[in-house]
Amino acid sequence: MRKVDPVKYEEKRAEILEAAGRCLARHGFHKATIAQICAEAKISPGHLYHYFETKESIIAAIAGSGLEYAKSRVAQIVESSNPIKALVSELERLNARHRKTGPGVLLDVLAEAGRDPTVGKILEENSSGMRELLAAFLRKGQTSGRIDPDLDTDTAAAVLLSLIDGSKALSIRAPRLDEKRRSKVLRQMITRFLSPPGGMARKAAPQRRLI
Repeated sequence: MRKVDPVKYEEKRAEILEAAGRCLARHGFHKATIAQICAEAKISPGHLYHYFETKESIIAAIAGSGLEYAKSRVAQIVESSNPIKALVSELERLNARHRKTGPGVLLDVLAEAGRDPTVGKILEENSSGMRELLAAFLRKGQTSGRIDPDLDTDTAAAVLLSLIDGSKALSIRAPRLDEKRRSKVLRQMITRFLSPPGGMARKAAPQRRLI
């Protein structure tokens, strides 16, 4: 039996996932076929099955790689001097990337999760991991005094994740909405939501001296 090089194996998996992501964004979850994914990745179906058994397993791997990336980014954001600002900047960067590819894949997966228990489980597990990441971020921010100490971090993480996902669908709900204004309002909402009491207060106007 030929020995598999683990480094090359992971590199090939990553190439296939990138190709699958492009294919899913172009055709949608239902219309994208294994044949199309193979054509995009320039491999045969038999070769693909050495790495992924089904289209659902590809979705699971895409979600898993996204979660691993999020873990590394959150670790950096937590250590920044202004974690709320760093978090909002990261979300704006991700939203800019999603505007290029469109929210189709996310919406397809959300819809399919309600019909297919396998996809539903993938989405549930991925969402759970993302909520745990955000909740840990919020708790650390509370400890350092940068996040509202009265926030229920688990619930706040779920609300924050829903807000993030919802913002990705704005290009469909309001396609003519100005992107800069949209980003500004999203930044304001998240900052005000997470900041400790008084954190968003304006500086008091200087008192005039009485002569």
